[in-house]
Amino acid sequence: MNLLKKYFLPTSYVENIKAITPERLKNMGVNTVMTDLDNTLVAFDEPDADNEVVEWFSNLKENGINVMILSNGKSGRVGTFCEPNGFQYICSARKPLSKNFRRAVKEMNADIENTVMVGDQLMTDIFGANRVNMKSILVIPVKDKDGLATILNRRMERMIMRYFNKRGLLSKED
Repeated sequence: MNLLKKYFLPTSYVENIKAITPERLKNMGVNTVMTDLDNTLVAFDEPDADNEVVEWFSNLKENGINVMILSNGKSGRVGTFCEPNGFQYICSARKPLSKNFRRAVKEMNADIENTVMVGDQLMTDIFGANRVNMKSILVIPVKDKDGLATILNRRMERMIMRYFNKRGLLSKED
């Protein structure tokens, strides 16, 4: 079961992106953030960034923290969300494969050691980050409902989360 910890245990676990402040990130030694889009920033069926998301990106950037969206979503979905706000992004990322995690770090002129992946899924976001030795922050999904591709992942995640919770390995932080 050490493989479960190695691959699926996030560095941190919080309610939502509001808990991810520049101070928290700096305390983690982070100056670069990669974030998932669907059910991390907004509901998977929400086409636009809300004020909360735009303010979060602005606050991070004002504090010298680079941000990029790394999404498995298709270009139409991700581009429509990102481009009006000037958000950097990589779509069709094929997480948890490591290629686009590394590409994003390179595009942002960052170091993996100082980068964190923020996401709502253990099977894609956290697993992918852990595979490249990147810090990770798990957030609770914005919406209970998921797209079809995510439903199976959620079942597996619930089993892994129960394992972590039983052993006191994972607790939500403020």
